[in-house]
Amino acid sequence: MSTIKVWISAFRLRTLPLATAAILVGSSIADLHHSLDINISILCFTTAIALQILSNLANDYGDFTKGTDNEKRLGNMRALQSGSITQKQMLMMIIVFVGICLYSGITLLYQAVDGNINKQFVIFFLIGIASIIAAIKYTVGKNAYGYSGLGDIAVFVFFGPVAVIGTFLLNTHFEFNAQNDLLILLPANGIGLLCTAVLNTNNIRDIENDRDSGKLTVPVKIGLHHARVYHTFLIVGGILSMLAYSFSTPFHWIKLLQIPAAILIVKNLIDVRKTEPSPTFNLFLKELSLGILLFVLFFVFTNAAAAIFLSTESIIKVMK
Repeated sequence: MSTIKVWISAFRLRTLPLATAAILVGSSIADLHHSLDINISILCFTTAIALQILSNLANDYGDFTKGTDNEKRLGNMRALQSGSITQKQMLMMIIVFVGICLYSGITLLYQAVDGNINKQFVIFFLIGIASIIAAIKYTVGKNAYGYSGLGDIAVFVFFGPVAVIGTFLLNTHFEFNAQNDLLILLPANGIGLLCTAVLNTNNIRDIENDRDSGKLTVPVKIGLHHARVYHTFLIVGGILSMLAYSFSTPFHWIKLLQIPAAILIVKNLIDVRKTEPSPTFNLFLKELSLGILLFVLFFVFTNAAAAIFLSTESIIKVMK
């Protein structure tokens, strides 16, 4: 395998729909409530993707050095585990992506504050630093929080409220009307829960090897049965939170298309509940990631279309 293909594999591009889903939601709600800043949204996408790749590389490095990536692991072969990349090369690439994250993030913030280094800039800069640290410390180091069952909280917070609300605020240049904009908490919660379901699918697959390796994920702590119940909560809670936003805003029938758009997510719920941990879960992970992206695309499209249709109908009524 060529060097480029090895690194592309290490980047785990199949996980990028999760990074982009939250940005899509935050940008679309900014457009519905205020106005969309295309340059800001592009930089949000760039920063989120860089952070996701950084997290994937650090996860590869951390699990390998701790011995969790071994012959018993049911997931796809990772870069260090396969021997295609050395630890030194992986560390260098992690440093490169830390730099990319910083550059993209600072550029994003500078544009969002119109060149004024103010309180908002400092707060969001610190959030960005926390995001980078969280991406690395998931499995790297002696106190890696992913080995203490705290990965779910981090995924929920950073893929949900931080990504969705952060994107919204950056796009609106920090304009926020509590009376009108507080509803953004619903999709922020929904995306967080759905992304956590992806991690839970991964952790159910690896429950036996993680237990043997001392990686105390949520499924290891609560057992397979309760992990499946927890998975149901994540999936159902995520879908309902997203739909709650759509049906709490001015309604048009086109929003109902979001319900069948959740088919791949619901399929994942059924598959995870009835299938024993096995390499088959690798397919479930791909389906769930793509399912979340599909659901989000319908969420964005139908809410935007509803706003346009309702506005057009109002104009027609006035003209009559």
